[in-house]
Amino acid sequence: MAPKVLVSDKLSETAVQIFRDRGVEVDFEPGLGKDKDRLLEVIGQYDGLAIRSATKVTEKILAAADNLKVIGRAGIGVDNVDIPAASKKGVIVMNTPFGNSVTTAEHAIAMMFAVARQLPEASTSTHDGKWEKNRFMGVELFNKTLGVIGAGNIGGIVCDRALGLHMKVIAYDPFLSEERAKAMGVTKVELDELLARADFITLHVPLTDKTRNILSADNIAKAKRGVRIINCARGGLVDEAALAEALKSGHVAGAAFDVFETEPATASPLFHLPNVVVTPHLGAATTEAQENVALQVAEQMSDYLLTGAVQNALNMPSVTAEEAAVMGPWLKLAQHLGAFAGQMTDEPVKAINILYDGTVAKMNLEALNCGAIAGIMKATNPDVNMVSAPVVARERGIQISTTHQEKGGVFDGYMKLTVVTGKRERSIAGTVFSDGKPRFIQIKGINIDAEIGAHMLYTTNEDVPGIIGTLGHTLGDAGVNIANFTLGRAGQGGDAIALLYLDEAPKVEVLRALEATGKFSQVKPLVFDVA
Repeated sequence: MAPKVLVSDKLSETAVQIFRDRGVEVDFEPGLGKDKDRLLEVIGQYDGLAIRSATKVTEKILAAADNLKVIGRAGIGVDNVDIPAASKKGVIVMNTPFGNSVTTAEHAIAMMFAVARQLPEASTSTHDGKWEKNRFMGVELFNKTLGVIGAGNIGGIVCDRALGLHMKVIAYDPFLSEERAKAMGVTKVELDELLARADFITLHVPLTDKTRNILSADNIAKAKRGVRIINCARGGLVDEAALAEALKSGHVAGAAFDVFETEPATASPLFHLPNVVVTPHLGAATTEAQENVALQVAEQMSDYLLTGAVQNALNMPSVTAEEAAVMGPWLKLAQHLGAFAGQMTDEPVKAINILYDGTVAKMNLEALNCGAIAGIMKATNPDVNMVSAPVVARERGIQISTTHQEKGGVFDGYMKLTVVTGKRERSIAGTVFSDGKPRFIQIKGINIDAEIGAHMLYTTNEDVPGIIGTLGHTLGDAGVNIANFTLGRAGQGGDAIALLYLDEAPKVEVLRALEATGKFSQVKPLVFDVA
């Protein structure tokens, strides 16, 4: 029997036809998503549900969806889907994260043109019957230096378009390799150099703890005088108040913003300033982008329903239900190993090597690979999932290798993850105990036995007396409780490590206090998703 899909929001007829052409039965009822009672009544008939933003897929809807296997969201945001409830029900949730990349990149280029030539202000002035030809003196883009912060999917397209305009393109991206930068035709630089050299700066990074206010007051002050700043990525990447002051002082010549720290943005320090172009989050607002995501979701859902292939899944890897029951703890371990390596790595990753030993070597290694890679990439891009992570890794030129072997250690099975950068190799190994709980068993070649918690603290030091006391007293004085304390050393008097499982995240003051003792060569807080 052919699988059956309900399209409950407005998708193009072309997307609907893709289902039919692929042999999927489809009911196209674009207004049904707004009728909760009717959706609840019929959802049990369908294997797939294709939606935009109008349909709300609640826990109640999912409870009635006895045959539902996949939900496809035409677009990126899935706030209208209860993903935990879908996961519990065994329903895959897909989105289309790359369907609007060109559109968003083009909007950034358009905003750059607009601020370079003061087009909005000139248009308003001319509409008002003024002929202020001498007032609006712009600058050319030709031969100017464009600084791109974030050279991933969208940032890479912006780089390509800017090179076509004969701009000089420099890029800051900690995970951009020299080889990848060379292939793109851009020069990889550190942030301070980008700030000092760029005539235009455009941002294309997700909003994380590391990128929030990446253009802070201090960094804006480091920028070249007369710079123009474009943000079509995420609100919160730029200190809007500090930028407003820099615009008023003339240090920054112009700005173009499509995104704001608070949205809908009814007020901002940037509003009503001269040579500031603002738009209401229009990055993905083109007919082509909306068509692209509709076509993509139809293709993705058809692939899954007909062949089992999974693309852009947000909540589970491409494994069978039988595999998932056995692999669950190992998949969590793979993610934890990746998360550790990702949070510890601040340099471009060149290669990721994964060793599987014993019982785990007989499992679905592709899914486990995806979990480990996603754990690494999530440190800088929280939107990455287990399906898109390998794609992102390939785009960055990262080499992935896997080795599997028969039982060769004291454990029935274990995984060892090694991340290779231009400067070093960092390895971490783990296993799953009989209680189903993942454990770290080796870091930097030093054997340990560490339970994994949501909040952890990793330190390195010389093997000298007093380390346990220093950690205990400093954390205790700050009211931070230690749930588990693991130590390891390479040898007496040599390199040593400590991994502490804490009840809460240590505050910056605590980390600084530990660093101030002079006993530690590294003090690093870590966060793990243990849910």
